[in-house]
Amino acid sequence: MAFKVKYALFLLLVSSVAFSQKEFNSFFIPSDSLNTSRRNVVVYSEAALASITLIGLNQLWYADYERSKFHTLNDNDEWLQMDKFGHAFSAYQMGKHGAQLLNWSGVSGKGQILYGATLGFGFLTAVEMLDGYSDEWGFSWGDILANASGTSLYIGQELLWKEQRIALKYSFHQTKYAKQNPDKLGNGLLEEVLKDYNGQTYWLSANMHAFFKDSKIPKWLNLAVGYGGEGMLAGVSSNVNDLLISDLRHRQVFLSLDLDLEHIKTNSAFLKTVFSVFNMIKLPFPTLEFGKKGCVFHLLYI
Repeated sequence: MAFKVKYALFLLLVSSVAFSQKEFNSFFIPSDSLNTSRRNVVVYSEAALASITLIGLNQLWYADYERSKFHTLNDNDEWLQMDKFGHAFSAYQMGKHGAQLLNWSGVSGKGQILYGATLGFGFLTAVEMLDGYSDEWGFSWGDILANASGTSLYIGQELLWKEQRIALKYSFHQTKYAKQNPDKLGNGLLEEVLKDYNGQTYWLSANMHAFFKDSKIPKWLNLAVGYGGEGMLAGVSSNVNDLLISDLRHRQVFLSLDLDLEHIKTNSAFLKTVFSVFNMIKLPFPTLEFGKKGCVFHLLYI
């Protein structure tokens, strides 16, 4: 269910720039003290966006499936746990940008953590409740744990270092598997980006300079470790016996470099905001892959 909330994540980020008027650049500069007007805009827009999204999911998505009594589902063995990484990524990014929006409003650091960093966990828990009343799915404690892990990654670093030294990022490339089962893996690029776990990679991207403050390592250079899965046609192998090709699922681990866009120097507050948004994407770099095929070198892994 992780793909459902990625739309909400991007809409939430867009809402933070929708009120720009005359002083374009200054609008994006965080307030050094509590700005009640900005805070109210953030709170009301987030509440409205979350409500509209949940209502839309309930009326447009879940309406296509049978309703049921509230029930739980153990889906921890599905998709090589790629869906769980998707939940953690969504919770981390929504929490990060929720906190940054409150920072823009001049809310204190404690308030940013309490009310901003928990935004993703709260929203995704509400989506999980909708799953619990759908006969097609169910409330998953595994998803809740993944959501909590993403939120904890952000909050833990803020409490420990007061900065995000390790970011949870995402990358995607199209695969041959979506055409074999487009109902599950997506039909067309947009759906595949959200549904095809074979093409998704989730990364822990660590800023090396942040760990070695006295070094000459560029502040924008990161070392990234990625996790992916390939050969999946459905959640579990036993569900694909009637498909055209056999299910040859296997895990992948990647080692690569990355750019930390938030450490690129610029005097433009607007560009800083743009860099912060796009910093959720792991940029293509030469990469080592470790998995079923042994050690494979990719000149440019997407």
